[in-house]
Amino acid sequence: MAPRLGFLCWWGTEKDSQKGTPVVVTMEKPNFSVVEIDGPDAAFRPVEKSRGKNAKQVTWVLLLKANRAVGCITWLVTVLWALLGTIKKRLIYRQGVAIEGGKLGRGRLLFGVIRAFLVTSMAILAFEMLAYFRGWHYFQNPNLHIPQASDLQGLLHSLYVAWLTFRADYIAPLIQTLSKFCIVLFLIQSVDRMILCFGCLWIKCKRIEPKIQGDPFRLDDVEGAGHKYPMVLVQIPMCNEREVYEQSISAVCQIDWPRDRLLIQVLDDSDDENIQVLIKAEVAKWSQKGVNVIYHHRLIRTGYKAGNLKSAMSCDYVRDYEFVAIFDADFQPNPDFLKLTVPHFKDNLELGLVQARWSFVNKDENLLTRLQNINLCFHFEVEQQVNGVFLNFFGFNGTAGVWRIKALEESGGWLERTTVEDMDIAVRAHLNGWKFIFLNDVKVLCEVPESYEAYRKQQHRWHSGPMQLFRLCLPAIISSKIAAWKKANLILIFFLLRKLILPFYSFTLFCIILPLTMFVPEAELPLWVVCYVPVFMSLLNILPSPKSFPFIIPYLLFENTMSVTKFNAMVSGLFQLGSSYEWIVTKKAGRSSESDLLATAERDSKVMNQALIYRGASESELSELSHLKECEKESLGCTRSPLLLLDVPSSKFCSCSIIRPTEESVLNNAESDLKFNNTVDIEVLRHTHTSSVIFWLFEDLVMHRTRIKLPLL
Repeated sequence: MAPRLGFLCWWGTEKDSQKGTPVVVTMEKPNFSVVEIDGPDAAFRPVEKSRGKNAKQVTWVLLLKANRAVGCITWLVTVLWALLGTIKKRLIYRQGVAIEGGKLGRGRLLFGVIRAFLVTSMAILAFEMLAYFRGWHYFQNPNLHIPQASDLQGLLHSLYVAWLTFRADYIAPLIQTLSKFCIVLFLIQSVDRMILCFGCLWIKCKRIEPKIQGDPFRLDDVEGAGHKYPMVLVQIPMCNEREVYEQSISAVCQIDWPRDRLLIQVLDDSDDENIQVLIKAEVAKWSQKGVNVIYHHRLIRTGYKAGNLKSAMSCDYVRDYEFVAIFDADFQPNPDFLKLTVPHFKDNLELGLVQARWSFVNKDENLLTRLQNINLCFHFEVEQQVNGVFLNFFGFNGTAGVWRIKALEESGGWLERTTVEDMDIAVRAHLNGWKFIFLNDVKVLCEVPESYEAYRKQQHRWHSGPMQLFRLCLPAIISSKIAAWKKANLILIFFLLRKLILPFYSFTLFCIILPLTMFVPEAELPLWVVCYVPVFMSLLNILPSPKSFPFIIPYLLFENTMSVTKFNAMVSGLFQLGSSYEWIVTKKAGRSSESDLLATAERDSKVMNQALIYRGASESELSELSHLKECEKESLGCTRSPLLLLDVPSSKFCSCSIIRPTEESVLNNAESDLKFNNTVDIEVLRHTHTSSVIFWLFEDLVMHRTRIKLPLL
């Protein structure tokens, strides 16, 4: 190898530029901080030397590390203090439990059992630790033997030996038998889950989905007839929904459907008068834009959501409509929702329900919403889609669906006997032979609960209601005229396996038996039951939402934790406990996606100018709509004294506007020579640059209707 003279020659000439021949400089005390760089351009690179750290820099580094250490210790102390505070509040002083005690009824029994189990476990753990340090752990010896009386070392040793004998003879066999039973249930439920996943995979591979053939609204048999759309009723049930009422009403009122073929009912069960006023104002705003929307309010709020829907369906004008779409207060359908769902009913007289999928606007808000998104994505993508394709039956989700009104009526309508009225009507419609369709590609924006308290109450209702319904529907299922395999599917799979067995084995196996094996080593659980199968099933659950794979471990822990709440709800519903009849409105945050906000802003920017009579009134005035339109035509055709006939209900505020001819002189000569039967204050606003006269009518709580005749000169 040739010597590297380039760098040395350059170094020599740099040191002594007066000499013409290069010299080699030898360093007796070499500085190892000088770095030699090989390469063709090494002669042109600067030589870098490291700098030693001074005392100030070392001090700053030490202070930084000390600050981090103190912060870590502070965080650990804060977490430990918060944990101790929660234990003290919940288990010792029972704050927050005594408040809900009157509502939960016997549900407090489960809480007491869990607390007793925790105390017993801690006592047994302390006893086992004492035995370990004393050398009494005989169960670790493969040749287990019970010591003789002469070998006992006092009272504690005698108690421990008695505990070992009792544990081996009575507790371990009982736990082992119960664990085997739960393992069988676990395997059955896992097989059912795998069958659903294979069915979903088959649907994806074969591209099986409900399709709309041609233009379902076109009238081909009549020349030049154009399109004929069916009459659709849209219902928005709500109760004290201050955060979401506006966006829900706005989204529904912008659905693309002929105005004369669509009616929107805002079913307000709010007991807060301020919220009622806000909802009325929102309804009046859209009513003045030409949307057929009415406000419906019950004075007697019985039956919760089922009672609200039942009251709305009892109106006389509902018989003129063929389909009804239902949206909860936090749902925001796209404008093309009806055009994607209603056409499936054409030429399919056995179809009773078309269900759309939920899409969550706040799924990435926190860890709780992400974990909920995993369960709900699997529910819609796998369970609902597979049941809809292969069985034509699934549980109605209570919202984002379109019903054939005839199917509702033949199935008995909405009943108030359970808190899951949606599943109730779906089961009764299935028993009457109606078929269901699930549209996985039609999505409706909504929210999931963002707090644990709201989520817990929602899950309690969702798991206690099916058990109520199972007790009530079992005789009807057995005596129905549907096929035997459909009865078996309803009883064994729909109710028992997915509503009863799932929370039972999940709570018993992972929350009772698994912790007990720590204190009863004679009873063992196979590793595949504790680890392999749960992880595999969790992977299957996450497949419909692949972005959630990083949360598989929190998801496993979360499901085990929620099994306590679900088991408690299942027991309360099965044995008719007080908490099973409780309905608590899920708290909403009123969130909207960015794209939805932009679309709403664009739609709101368009001004609708139509020469129509707009009213903001309650539902009792709907019958006079056709009469008012006739009066409008007559008023526009007259040259003198057009009449406006208006029914004023027993409310504090009512508004209307009438379109006048463009003669400015008529507006300037508007008189207040008005004849009426009751005392009503009327204010006439004169507009010199517009062609309308607007009246504001304020009525003093008259408990009957007043017909007011307003001649305009």
